[in-house]
Amino acid sequence: MKILAFSDLHLSASHAADIVAASAGADLVIGAGDFCNMRQGLDRAVAMLSGLKAPMVAVPGNGESADELRSAGFPGTSVLHGEGLDFEGLRLFGLGYGVPETPFGGWSCDLSEVHAAAMLAACDHADIVISHSPPKGFGDVTSGGVSVGSTAVRAAAERLKPQVLLCGHVHDCWGFRGTLGKTQVANLGPAVNWFEVEP
Repeated sequence: MKILAFSDLHLSASHAADIVAASAGADLVIGAGDFCNMRQGLDRAVAMLSGLKAPMVAVPGNGESADELRSAGFPGTSVLHGEGLDFEGLRLFGLGYGVPETPFGGWSCDLSEVHAAAMLAACDHADIVISHSPPKGFGDVTSGGVSVGSTAVRAAAERLKPQVLLCGHVHDCWGFRGTLGKTQVANLGPAVNWFEVEP
């Protein structure tokens, strides 16, 4: 299956146009959170992505809540936050928000490591894990050199051994790709990213 994936759109019209154009060649589009900015402009993000040519699976970032994302009206989109979904023979599981809690203040949608671990425990199998936050030690280093990834997400990846773990959140590591065991980890960013994943 050919998957187009991105994160952290943050209302970038140029990136949205690239994603929509590329979606004609995708079987599935995955959006790993932060479609808007600081809980504002989600309706504009919906308009920017309204031309997607493939179904989308999305998780909320720390810039929008799960309820906000579900009610935004993205066409042909399934929102996952502590939930799984079967899509054409693949099992996907998604977890949104900033993990661990960010220093950004009251607008940011965050989870503690304990809460994230409890939500991830609901998953017993996944081919693809979509997490807004990266796993600890993978694509998670800020410009100040601090590793801010999630220990809960990393532990879930080590337990579940998905083929792919797709994330975003840490802008300084957009484009990062690495492997955690047999799992390919990618901090996506708003560019067009392609993955081939087989059931």
